Amino acid sequence: MTSDPAATATDPTPLLTSVPLDDLPSLVGTTFGPSSWRTITQEQVDRFADLTGDHNPIHLAPEFAAGTPFGGTIVHGYLTLALVVPLMAEVVEVTGVGTGVNYGLDRLRFPAPVRVGSRIRVTSTLTSVSDVPGGYQAVFENTFEAEGQAKPAAVAVMIVRYYR
Repeated sequence: MTSDPAATATDPTPLLTSVPLDDLPSLVGTTFGPSSWRTITQEQVDRFADLTGDHNPIHLAPEFAAGTPFGGTIVHGYLTLALVVPLMAEVVEVTGVGTGVNYGLDRLRFPAPVRVGSRIRVTSTLTSVSDVPGGYQAVFENTFEAEGQAKPAAVAVMIVRYYR
């Protein structure tokens, strides 16, 4: 099961795919996931705001946020993005790696807000793999889904480098 207390008994357990590093190039085009659902609470949003200094009332003040087009507080986009690593780790694991590092993003969009208290999950598609000295560079297109929303909450094209 997931670590999300809001998960239900009907939520499927994510399928973790273990990929040996040298097999990574053969999996270009493969989609991994979805991950488990993760609820984002107001307490987590408040802590993220304190950590980053982003105290926009759209994230923190329910009375203010109720009067906006969103109808309530919304999650920081970068908090949603920060969950990509633990959510991806539920669905894809590259083995035989000495170290792996986040090399950056090629594209990031937040097409729809995530309301505080909503559940999100991620699906990752491996779109390319190239050689780099000592390993591979992999590009994953990550799509964050917010439960009950038609539009994705976030789409992030993320580059990861895996070294032997």
